Amino acid sequence: MRILWIDPIGTDMFSGDMLNILNSAKRAETTVDVVALPEDRPKHLEYHAYEGLVVGDITRITYEARKEYDAVVIGCFYDVGLREAREVSGKAIVTAPCQSATAIASNLGNTFSVLVGRRKWIPKMRENVHLYGHGHKMVSMLPLELGVHDFQTDHDLTRNRLLSTGRKAVEEDGAEVLILGCTAEYGFNRQMQDELGVPVIDAVTAPFKYAEFLAEMAANFGWYPSRKWGSEAPPKEELEAWGLFDEPAPAGTRLSGEKIPA
Repeated sequence: MRILWIDPIGTDMFSGDMLNILNSAKRAETTVDVVALPEDRPKHLEYHAYEGLVVGDITRITYEARKEYDAVVIGCFYDVGLREAREVSGKAIVTAPCQSATAIASNLGNTFSVLVGRRKWIPKMRENVHLYGHGHKMVSMLPLELGVHDFQTDHDLTRNRLLSTGRKAVEEDGAEVLILGCTAEYGFNRQMQDELGVPVIDAVTAPFKYAEFLAEMAANFGWYPSRKWGSEAPPKEELEAWGLFDEPAPAGTRLSGEKIPA
């Protein structure tokens, strides 16, 4: 099984860590590649305008990857470009963090809270949780007041904010499960679980393992993405006539292998 992780930003500062996390989590028979966007793309997606600039890139990368990979994971908790990528993925599974994490959390407890970086993120992320059908289980979505590039800068600060905010979510809001609402919040969930006594869903591992699971279901039972009605793919004749995917997909750093040195 082959899985592609798309780091949908114009920097590879997280890519090595992502590859190492995924290689630690994968099944023995799974191989993983990580691709970032070109350097002239936004370095984070905290603004919807930035999202709009990279949706086309995500769609083109997915279209190009559809024959080579069993699954594609979009590495942003906004689930940016998820619908668009799924339309052109052929038989390849496409997952993203918010939908995957909330589905997993809903099977581990009656309620959950999402710990996000900034208040700015909450409206769209809350809308997505409701769109996915899990809004009735979400008791809170709490900001840490940290941006994407802050989480891995001062680990003590990030850990303290995650623990204090997570404790509030559990003890005051009644969360039975916590979700880390940004892929850059990696590396803290196990300590949080030990100290807070609830499952803490990591936003990198969740969509990757969900993709691995769904790809196995597709291979074993033929449960490939539907192409009926709302899931209909663009007509091949139009794509060819208009030359929409004739050029190579824009991509920056691409990493593969078992481990990237720290």
